[in-house]
Formats: sequence, C-alpha cells, structure tokens
Amino acid sequence: MYTILKKERLNDLVDFMRIDAPMVARNAKPGHFIILRVDADGERIPLTIAGHDATSVDIIYQKMGYSTERLGQKEVGDSVEDFVGPLGQAAHIRDKKSVIGVAGGVGAAPLLPQMKAYKEKGAYVRVIIGAKNKDLLILKSQYEAFVDELYITTDDGSLGEKGMVTAPLERLLKETAADHVVAIGPVMMMKFAAQTAKTYGRSVDVSLNPIMIDGTGMCGNCRVTVDGKTRFACIDGPDFDGADVDFDGLMKRQAYYSLEEHTCKIKLGYHGE
Repeated sequence: MYTILKKERLNDLVDFMRIDAPMVARNAKPGHFIILRVDADGERIPLTIAGHDATSVDIIYQKMGYSTERLGQKEVGDSVEDFVGPLGQAAHIRDKKSVIGVAGGVGAAPLLPQMKAYKEKGAYVRVIIGAKNKDLLILKSQYEAFVDELYITTDDGSLGEKGMVTAPLERLLKETAADHVVAIGPVMMMKFAAQTAKTYGRSVDVSLNPIMIDGTGMCGNCRVTVDGKTRFACIDGPDFDGADVDFDGLMKRQAYYSLEEHTCKIKLGYHGE
C-alpha cells in the first residue's frame, strides 16, 4: 500500500497529492508517468509525475470521472492500492539556450519538471500557462519561483491576457531568440502550439498522455501516427516531436469510446460532468 503524505486542493476540480513510493521516486525523471489504482477493484489511471524527492512522488489530477472522484475522497494517511512506475520514456531535455513552455489546464503539472530540468541545464526559460479562468489556473507560484518570464492567459480575461496560449507564444517566437517549445495540455491546444512553433521554424515537443489508458501498450488505444509511423504513447512516449504528430488522427481516436465512458459513469453511479 502507498500512503498519502500530503494532499492539497488546488481548485474545485484539481488536487495535489504526495505519495510515499521510494522505489518509484528513486528512478523518476521528467516525462515519466505512473499507474495507480485507488483500490483493488479500481481502474488503472495513468498520471504524469509532477515532481519527486528521494522517497515520495507528486501527482496532480483532475476530478473528471468516477475513479478520480474516488481518489479525491482519499485523505492524508490513507493509501492507494497500486502505484506503479516510473513508466514511459523520460523527456528528452535538449541542449537549448532558450525554451518556451506552454501549458493548458492541468498540463501545467507535467510541464513543471521539464521546465525545471531546462533551467538547471542553463536555459533561459519562459512559460505560458493557460486556463479557462483564474480559479482554474494552477501552479502559478511554483513557476514564479524559478522561470525567467511567466505569462498567463485565461479564456475570460479574469487573470493575465484574455485568449488562448498561442497568442503570446506567437509573439515570443517573433520577438525572441527562443529556439525550442514544449507544449503540454489538451490535444487541440498542443496541435496549434506545434503548428505555431513549426511556422516559425522552432523545434517543439508535446506530451500525449491524454490518450493513455493501460500504460503498458497492451490495450492499443494510445496508438498515434508520428512521422508516418505507428507509435504507442505509453511505451514510445509520452513525449514526441510535435511537428511529426498526426493530431487529426489523434483527436478522432480520443473520441472512440466517449459513449462507453458515459455509460460506465452512469452504471457506476457517477453523475458529474
């Protein structure tokens, strides 16, 4: 059993947890993820590692379905049944002098360790965080502690610039010598961030964790076409060169099981969004 050492409510939908998991923590690197089960009857939930120390691992999750709601009911001192990892391929921290990180929603969590790694490597780090409104924005103070420049966007203009993350991204690519972009968040956001970076001749990495399910490559649902070849997000990624990802095919795959997911929620007694 894996004990919850710390829990923090980041907003109405998102929680932070620190889990006692020494073997996972010992081998974790930016870009890795874990699979957890809340209890013996629970489904497998893939979550990117948001941070770690010598003995514990940080996760951040959005309560958007039955299993994450059950996870959210756990408190400090409780345990989760399984906490397996680190899984996937560690992110490729490139030799870049100036990097722009772009996060949408809870994508700010997996982006955090990558931006810290770039900063530790000596890069000038700019980060853009986007959310629907100021109440849903997460990890602002954590980024402020180490990045060189931080930009905020909200859909409603309640904090920072009103609009999408691609607007400040395009400005920065025009006005600065930033030579690499890392975009993590909703698939649609990553698609347009990757297109923007490609337009301005910059390299771009994206994280395809939104389509992962079982985390081992056995279910096959996280198949994605990258540079014309079939890849599995959970074992070949989750990070890929964003210029090579077939985002249109990826978005179609995301919608494959929407009806079944809705039916499952109703059968299990979950009536949230």
